[in-house]
Amino acid sequence: MTELLSGTLLLLGTLFILLSAVGILKMPDLYTRMSATTKASTLGIGLVLLGTILYWQDFGIASRAIAIILFLFLTAPVAAHIIGRAAYFGGEPLWKETRIDELGGRNSPGKKRERAEKG
Repeated sequence: MTELLSGTLLLLGTLFILLSAVGILKMPDLYTRMSATTKASTLGIGLVLLGTILYWQDFGIASRAIAIILFLFLTAPVAAHIIGRAAYFGGEPLWKETRIDELGGRNSPGKKRERAEKG
């Protein structure tokens, strides 16, 4: 029974990692690619590690896997946020169909940001 549950978690995790890769290829701009990658791959890696914990049922493996999961869930969103802000203020254009620009010149180090639609 644990092998079946472990295999299911491994397959689900692999599916989310695959969706993350498809998101990198299909999304139109850096910001949506980064969102797809961060969310799907973090969940996918977490599920794969949970499947590993269930399969091996060893305290050493479980403690390391849980530490990795916690580290990923804490650092991946923060890193994506920092990279996104750096790209935004570095002038990376938004997708042409972006409707809301919440930063819209706020916290900008210099001039106001031009929308991609106007350029």
